[in-house]
Amino acid sequence: MWKEKLEIIKLRREKRNRYLNEGCSLKELQCFQQEVKNKFKYDLPKGYIDFLSVINGLEYNGLVLYGIDDNIVDKINNQIVTGYIETNEIWYENDEQKEYMFFGDSNMSWYCYNIREKTYVELDKPSGELEQEFSDFDD
Repeated sequence: MWKEKLEIIKLRREKRNRYLNEGCSLKELQCFQQEVKNKFKYDLPKGYIDFLSVINGLEYNGLVLYGIDDNIVDKINNQIVTGYIETNEIWYENDEQKEYMFFGDSNMSWYCYNIREKTYVELDKPSGELEQEFSDFDD
């Protein structure tokens, strides 16, 4: 589902000579996963790794999907990447938020994985209240 939407975004941006980031290499993905494991003590879901293999982060119309932090990536991106690790460190300053992996945000929402419940969720950004649950990363 997200791949089709990503293709639409890609075509829209290319009409204005603006380009999306390339996907991450296997080496970058492995390094990133190890860094996340060392820092946060969890494994990233396969769906998110699959996303990063296609595109390293995305900023579009107020939606931000986090990518691999700059210190791990070997190449120069076409778009600024909000790093997963640096952003989760910020959100984890609040202990209640440590039950989530934060993959992205918008003006009104956080897009996360609830580690304990093993569900993908959309949280209201100001309050942290549950807005929606999803069956997998693709949704």
